[in-house]
Amino acid sequence: MGLMPVTDSMFMIPESREQPMHVGGLQLFDLPAGAGPDYLGELYRSVVQITDVAPLFRKRPYRSPLTLGQWAWREDEQIDLEHHVRHSALPAPGRVRELLALTSRLHGTLLDRKRPLWEAHLIEGLEGDRFAVYTKMHHALMDGVSALRLMQRSLSTDPDDRDVPVPWEPRRGPRPERGAGGGFAPLSLPRAALQLTGDAVGLLPTLARLATDALRSQATALPMQAPRSMFNVGITGSRRFAAETWPMERLKRVAKAADATLNDVVLAMCAGALRAYLLEHDALPGSPLIAMTPVSLRDENSPEATNAVGTILCNLATDLEHPGARLVAIRASMLQGKATLAGLSQAQITALSAVVMAPLLLNSVLDLHKVTPPP
Repeated sequence: MGLMPVTDSMFMIPESREQPMHVGGLQLFDLPAGAGPDYLGELYRSVVQITDVAPLFRKRPYRSPLTLGQWAWREDEQIDLEHHVRHSALPAPGRVRELLALTSRLHGTLLDRKRPLWEAHLIEGLEGDRFAVYTKMHHALMDGVSALRLMQRSLSTDPDDRDVPVPWEPRRGPRPERGAGGGFAPLSLPRAALQLTGDAVGLLPTLARLATDALRSQATALPMQAPRSMFNVGITGSRRFAAETWPMERLKRVAKAADATLNDVVLAMCAGALRAYLLEHDALPGSPLIAMTPVSLRDENSPEATNAVGTILCNLATDLEHPGARLVAIRASMLQGKATLAGLSQAQITALSAVVMAPLLLNSVLDLHKVTPPP
């Protein structure tokens, strides 16, 4: 399948037991009318019997002397769906509390790198005649937009529609033809290196402009600029999963009133929660927290299941007391970050994102958080 793109391998390199690099999603469903006591067991047995598994869900990582030590993808020709798809049951009384506790344990374990990097858990015993599906995928395999599209493809608005493929089944219709560059060819490395060099040279003016903008505008956030806080410490592999809901229409009204995006509003909500938490612990830094924010590079022609994401830094304005002022500052910071990416090629955006992420990767690999500024 070839060498991993930089956008994939940068999620493999820093991974550790304390810092897994997978993402997860939790979905809740009502049992269909007339469902028997073994409904989920029957569903599980039917999906693990699928023999035609999409290439994406057969991809597993490896590296060898042939890849010059770089991460690459290869196809698992004997995939074991009973390893990847699990069936679990909640203890009584089956509240959301028990569901989130189980999800926390599932999310805290690493994916097996000797197998394709995904799991799906069918969870029964949820109160209110419901069941849940927890899905875990490595970020090297796909980005959030890809994962969301795959999940949506496996859902239907018709409760009587049973002819819907699970995410790991191939898409219906003709498969796209493979290009000539699908395999690993060592002789392509010099050509790729020349292309990367050209992209890097073209990136230099952007880096200079970014530094100049940071001096002129408080909206621009740079690496190593975040304040030290109670969050900039070593972490363990344990995870605690929590969930909350808000009406989407309410968030959209706020975004429209502020001439902001929905993502800006969500960032402002996160900033408000972080500020309140830090104030409660008498630990609010005088300067604002900085968030590393993914930006989708996907368009209509992008492959469905890939990493097509860039990274910018956002000033969360946690030093501002008024929530409206925080939203204004966050909107300005995101606009500044997006303007920096405008006009760059996707390869240059990837390179710039690597520059932004480099301090985080180094801190993770070398455990430098005690002696260096926060990334």
